[in-house]
Amino acid sequence: MKKHFNITICVVAITITLLLSACQKNYLDITPTDRLSDVSILGDSSLFEDYVINRYIGVKLQDKEGEGTPPGFGRGFEYSMWSSVTDESIYNNDDNSWLIQRGQLAPENLGIASTIWGRSYRSIRECNYAIQNINKVQMSTDHRNRLLGELKFIRAFRYFDLIRNYGRVVLTGDKVYNLTDNLITDTALFHRSSLSDCINYTAAQFDTAAQLLPLNNDGNWALGRATEGAALGLKARLLLYAASPLYNVGSWSAAAAAAKAVMDLGKYSLSQGGYGNLFLDENNNEIIFERLYTINARHVCLEIANGPNGYDGWGGNVPLQNLVDDYEMNNGKSITDPTSGYDPTHPYDNRDPRFYATILYNGAPYRSSTVQTYTPGGKDSKDGPSNWNTSKTGYYLKKFMDDNNPIDNPWSVAGNQPWIYMRYAEILLDYAEAQNEAVGPDGTVYNAINSIRARASVNMPPLPSGLSQAQMRIAIRNERRVELAFEEQRFYDVRRWKIADSTENVPAYGISINKSGNTFTYNKIIALDGRKFEDKEYWLPIPRAEIQASNNQLEQNPGY
Repeated sequence: MKKHFNITICVVAITITLLLSACQKNYLDITPTDRLSDVSILGDSSLFEDYVINRYIGVKLQDKEGEGTPPGFGRGFEYSMWSSVTDESIYNNDDNSWLIQRGQLAPENLGIASTIWGRSYRSIRECNYAIQNINKVQMSTDHRNRLLGELKFIRAFRYFDLIRNYGRVVLTGDKVYNLTDNLITDTALFHRSSLSDCINYTAAQFDTAAQLLPLNNDGNWALGRATEGAALGLKARLLLYAASPLYNVGSWSAAAAAAKAVMDLGKYSLSQGGYGNLFLDENNNEIIFERLYTINARHVCLEIANGPNGYDGWGGNVPLQNLVDDYEMNNGKSITDPTSGYDPTHPYDNRDPRFYATILYNGAPYRSSTVQTYTPGGKDSKDGPSNWNTSKTGYYLKKFMDDNNPIDNPWSVAGNQPWIYMRYAEILLDYAEAQNEAVGPDGTVYNAINSIRARASVNMPPLPSGLSQAQMRIAIRNERRVELAFEEQRFYDVRRWKIADSTENVPAYGISINKSGNTFTYNKIIALDGRKFEDKEYWLPIPRAEIQASNNQLEQNPGY
């Protein structure tokens, strides 16, 4: 197998030698040994390909971001996941996530959201550098086209990340800005294009990438690299956002057609090997685009970072009661339906099977024992060991965890679970939502949703027939809620639907469980106080440092 190595290219560097360049003495005029020159990269197709591959990752810009291995797209398996700035979970030890939950975002302090702008534009510049120079590299036309497709895909992904967080952004085209450019007088560098232009440009980049990329990861085209399906899938997600109420610059029909294009590839299918196992298998045919980790690469050990304190876990991203309450009974009825069979004295009985694969709750089987979050005496409560890591919500995260890994997993042999950026279930949900909004709940909408619910190990009943468009909308949104929980979807879903003023202004609830004899008493509690959302937070603020660096030419988002 061909090996690819992490390479850092310093295209523009400021060093002390520049300050001394006028001196006659040349004892500081040496060639750095910790980087490769442009000449080396452009003179070797293998090194150039390594440069392209390394654009899938970025640089670490803040603490607890990219532990050991550099960050990729989104938060991924970091300490505080992106779920912990939503109504899915909270991060037990804060790590700059609580201020977002409490509506305290400011241009001077964005918490764990502070690196998105800077990392995205850095990556865009790195892609532009490679795009401008790719024709200088000796390689076959087919090879060049594939790499060009990857570069356009990565650049489009970064633009999409900017758009979904900030709305209108600056489109730099293919230009590579250097320190020798007069950046302050280049007004184009600080002009935020219309939302429509941003969407159209990024969608076109995904289209171009799809035409250049292979359908399959095979041969030297390793897993984790972009394919035609990944490009078309992200375009479908982008157009779904564009048609949503917050954006309102796109067409639901176009969004449905984009998702249908991925379905029509005939390449992907829903995993039938168990919902929980899906997230442990990098070769699963449901996965469209993923990030891979190697077992000997230092990165976040999921099991200890999120495990219960009774096992000396750190209890990191702990699920909220807000999410737990939205899992249906296994008969397909909401727990608020008086005919559902829900028993508040046994709240975890007979729930949607995806609940059991996602959340550890009191009494859940776990590592040859059971989870005990009750008091007094529960080993996974404040009465257990490592009680400073006790869950504030009464729940722990199970999704993504590999119970075959030890809890105390040495950093150098951390698990190799993939982080899935996109999978086929999302495409079906994207299609169902867009098609329902475009034409109503026709048979294709039902088929898309029911196929997800009917998959092996889930076996949820089909949606009731005869739903109205509004009823189907509610059903689809709840299906996204439980199917895609903790997969970095919820933060953007509630914003693009413009319902965050409702979902994010609800307290962060947990559960307190008291045991007396063999009887458990369940009481809802507030796990994190002060949860708040204001309309301005539908978009993130641009970091103040970026505004100042533009000599105040860069327009800030309203309200900040």
